[in-house]
Amino acid sequence: MNKSKDVILGKDVKIYDFTNLYGCSIGDESKIGTFVEIQKGSTIGKRCKISSHSFICEGVIIEDEVFIGHNVTFINDLYPRSTTENGEIQRDNDWRCIPTIIKKGASIGSSSTILCGLTIGENAIIGAGSVVTHDVPAGTVFAGNPAHKLRDIS
Repeated sequence: MNKSKDVILGKDVKIYDFTNLYGCSIGDESKIGTFVEIQKGSTIGKRCKISSHSFICEGVIIEDEVFIGHNVTFINDLYPRSTTENGEIQRDNDWRCIPTIIKKGASIGSSSTILCGLTIGENAIIGAGSVVTHDVPAGTVFAGNPAHKLRDIS
């Protein structure tokens, strides 16, 4: 595990090998799988499971009891660029981080990509391999590319 000094860990957090954690907070009893990266400014709630090979970038807020499947990727910039208009490498103040919120009890299937600026509602389910481009209402199942509503959860 590669963990910087500015990481805040709750009680009984389990972190597996080969993770990169910096500037984030992780709530009580959460599990962080192998090969996960969680960047600065991200929050993981209590009793969450973040499966292996997932990428949680700056600005992602994951509430309590959320499941993140294997190889899930979050995005925090709608128009990413390597350089500025002047051809210089971008620095922190050259772009704007757009936050994403995953509400309590939501589940995101393996290999999904979550665009920025979205809210995935309480207890919503995202099917494996989905590309989520819009908000997902609470208590619904979304899947596909782009993800669309399949049904309500009864």
